Amino acid sequence: MKFEQYQIIKKQALAACGENLQLLQDPRSLNPIILAYIGDAVFSLYVRMRLLPTSAQVRVLHNLGAQMVSAVMQAKAMDALVESLSTEEAAIARRGRNTKSTVPKSASVREYRQGTAWEALVGWLFLSEQEERLEAFLDQSFTIIQSAIKNQKK
Repeated sequence: MKFEQYQIIKKQALAACGENLQLLQDPRSLNPIILAYIGDAVFSLYVRMRLLPTSAQVRVLHNLGAQMVSAVMQAKAMDALVESLSTEEAAIARRGRNTKSTVPKSASVREYRQGTAWEALVGWLFLSEQEERLEAFLDQSFTIIQSAIKNQKK
């Protein structure tokens, strides 16, 4: 996207924020990257809330939180939980995994795609207001990620 196009889209988005907000469309019809964007925010907040009582040092909280919300760790959680997904959840995750996006240097292509699938599923669960399932999925993922971090070689 050219910078001029970006500027126009940004201006339109800011203008839309000032108007009466419209209800979101059906979460199943949203672009998987949008679902992943929301899923990332949901999990970041979840991790911060879980880590908050563990330390008074913001640096420790930030570093551990950043490691926990990384694509590498989300991929580990997705790999461990994929068999427990419902048919609809698996379809959302598949859409997230297959979406086109730029892969950062911090993860392999596979890890990034699995992490995006995981985030898209979290975003979909959140936006479709499946609170009990979302909480269970986040709790299981947190446990898996926590274990993976503990077992890493230093």
